[in-house]
Amino acid sequence: MTTFAESAQELQVPAEIQDLLFREARTANSFSDEPVTDERVRAIYDLVKWAPTSMNTQPLRALVIRTGEARRRLLPHMAEGNRAKTGSAPLTVILAADVDFHENIPQVFPHNPGVKDMFAEESGRVEFSKLNSLLQVGYFIIGVRAAGLAAGPMTGFDAAGVDREFFGGNNWRSLVVVNVGKPGENPWFDRLPRLEFDQVVETL
Repeated sequence: MTTFAESAQELQVPAEIQDLLFREARTANSFSDEPVTDERVRAIYDLVKWAPTSMNTQPLRALVIRTGEARRRLLPHMAEGNRAKTGSAPLTVILAADVDFHENIPQVFPHNPGVKDMFAEESGRVEFSKLNSLLQVGYFIIGVRAAGLAAGPMTGFDAAGVDREFFGGNNWRSLVVVNVGKPGENPWFDRLPRLEFDQVVETL
């Protein structure tokens, strides 16, 4: 059986970075009042924007909830168990899929801008934008951890209500709400088990 140390040595980044991003990183359920600056948010984006999406379409959009007024608008749409921690987090980000992502294809796929025509029908863009945005949600969470912060991603909210409240002027569809900040008091639930390699991976 491969040991933890042996597995860690097979990777390019040092074990402490592996721990920061994965092994010791946790989903936070409480946060300190230390602010998350705009500069930190930009640094996270400037890192994770390089991760891949299909045809480089990059459909993820982010609405940063910072002001008290914006938070008051969001909280009624959160599930009851998620309201208190969202109300006290220093920063909350609504991550959404832009169904009109194809409008940017000439910019992000310049060697073949005609690909935009493949997405003329909105019905074909909805699932494509959702799939690729969810990839980017994962990248965003790792970026938050790389910035030395904790992420608290949640899908327990009224997505249709959030869309009406915040995205009436565009074609964004909310996917995940993420609280971001330094961990607060008693931030972690007990660590849950993970499936083992042989339970997940088959080789042909």
